[in-house]
Amino acid sequence: MAKAWLKCYEPLDRSMLDDAVRVLAASGIETSHTPYPESSLGLVLLCDVSAGLIDWLGRATRHATVLALAITEGGLAVDQTWQLMSAGAADVIVWRRVPTTADDVSARIDRMHQVSAVMRSPALQQQVVGASALWLSTMRDLVEVGAFTDASVLIEGESGTGKELLAKLVHELDLRRQKGDFVILDCAAITLELSGSEFFGHERGAFTGAVNAREGAFALANGGTLFLDEVGELPLTLQAQLLRVVQEHQYKRVGSNTWQHTEFRLVCATNRDLLACVGDGRFRGDLYHRIAGWVCRVPPLRERPEDILPLTTHFLSQMNHAREPVIIDRAVQEFLLTRDYPGNVRDLRQLVTRMWYRHAGPGAITPGDIPQIDRPSEHAARVGWQDNRFERAIRHALDLGAGLKEISRAAAEMAIRIALELEQDNVHRAAARLGLTDRAVQLRRASGRQVH
Repeated sequence: MAKAWLKCYEPLDRSMLDDAVRVLAASGIETSHTPYPESSLGLVLLCDVSAGLIDWLGRATRHATVLALAITEGGLAVDQTWQLMSAGAADVIVWRRVPTTADDVSARIDRMHQVSAVMRSPALQQQVVGASALWLSTMRDLVEVGAFTDASVLIEGESGTGKELLAKLVHELDLRRQKGDFVILDCAAITLELSGSEFFGHERGAFTGAVNAREGAFALANGGTLFLDEVGELPLTLQAQLLRVVQEHQYKRVGSNTWQHTEFRLVCATNRDLLACVGDGRFRGDLYHRIAGWVCRVPPLRERPEDILPLTTHFLSQMNHAREPVIIDRAVQEFLLTRDYPGNVRDLRQLVTRMWYRHAGPGAITPGDIPQIDRPSEHAARVGWQDNRFERAIRHALDLGAGLKEISRAAAEMAIRIALELEQDNVHRAAARLGLTDRAVQLRRASGRQVH
């Protein structure tokens, strides 16, 4: 049976709740009334959407994947459904009355279990590092499309965000039997004169210098995955040729009149906004809709700052051949967290590599390990965590009409919530991190929940 913890947030008729639990069990869903047990999957039963529920759901979905199940004769308003989704619900199912079976819930729980199992697998955790909500959401989407569909995937993201790594992950997750190779073609490096040979291959003697026959990318990727890196760099003439093969799965070698058949999964990557390129005529709209069966946007590192230190630890562990983990001095941690990374994860990795080259001995990574060219200016060191991101957040709140008391209260509530999250809900450790007493944290947490 699929396991999921069960939370009844809004008051339901007792007999209705018992009927719902019975139907869920009959459909193979074993429920526990203890939140956040071993299973990271949960069901929340509700009959209405309130501010308290939205607040609770936002906190619960930082630890678990939660499916919202509404049991209400009148159904839910559309805006209520989207409120639940925006708060973090994986899906929203509405029962106007308790049905005879819960197969709709069971199917979703089964899929969530399968995706969670892949997410926890050592192979995936060793390749993709990060625990921020944005990163985990991106990875869950990629796991689902990679392992449970054969859709073409378009990976969009800035340079250095790890697009090729994720393309390889889609290939590795693909469950096809007798899967072929992962073939990479860098579209930015293709010259128009040799493009036919790169894509289609050529026959011996097809042109000057063609001493031997050669397989192209379409043939090499047959049965496997073709990864077109920087697909937005393809000129329009090559886009038309690619579209024909993607549509018909047939091509001819240069110098041949024989049609060849090919079957491959197509994964493309770009650092461009391809829809904008379609709008101004630089990219074919028909090709875009062929390659974008599923669009995955890879967040830049500035949108997932919680992953900076885990990524740093991961990179250091790869370079450190000793068994003991490398400790990072607090001043270095602050430097890493407040630095800008225009080159994203690649930029961070290069910085960590330079620090490792300077590091000597078994001790912690200390400020002296930071190369002179990378060290913060005197102003940046003085500002610390009150950087431009902090200023932007305050400016945004003021633009929206928030006053100083409201901003201060919201900042305090958020600091307490985050500290508790970082310390796995341990009030004593969270209080020490915040410089407060245990009692103060408990009171402020309680008052924060009441405000909502």
